[in-house]
Amino acid sequence: MNTTYPLTIYFDASCRLCDSEMHNIKLHDADNQLILIDCSAPDFDDTVCKANNISQTAMMNRLHAQDANGQWLIGVAAFEVIYQTVGMATIAKLWGYPIAERLYPWVVRHRYTLSWMGLPHLFGLWSRHAARQAEKRSRLCNEGRCSING
Repeated sequence: MNTTYPLTIYFDASCRLCDSEMHNIKLHDADNQLILIDCSAPDFDDTVCKANNISQTAMMNRLHAQDANGQWLIGVAAFEVIYQTVGMATIAKLWGYPIAERLYPWVVRHRYTLSWMGLPHLFGLWSRHAARQAEKRSRLCNEGRCSING
């Protein structure tokens, strides 16, 4: 699928893990291609839900993203494209592995417990490291010293 931007991301900001991850991703959205929508907010406009036969509960329990052409990406597929969009190819690749599709429902079911256990902090450290690596590769490419495998 060819994604057109902006990409509107519907996520559960009442979950610390979800909120932390989305805001960390947005920090790396240098080209402002991502729009974050908290579907847990009391004033959430569910018009898009109703128009697409998607319940607000479904949006809260699986990440949903809609591109500028109205195409939907849900769950693991959305994460893969989102991370690719912000230049975090290493994390995007992880979402591309088959195990991600099996683990994602478990993480969703236990996201509040995982948040309480401090996973948002650990994930934030790891994603900042991945972002620094991506920036380093970009800088090296700009200097003419690209690494295909890096």
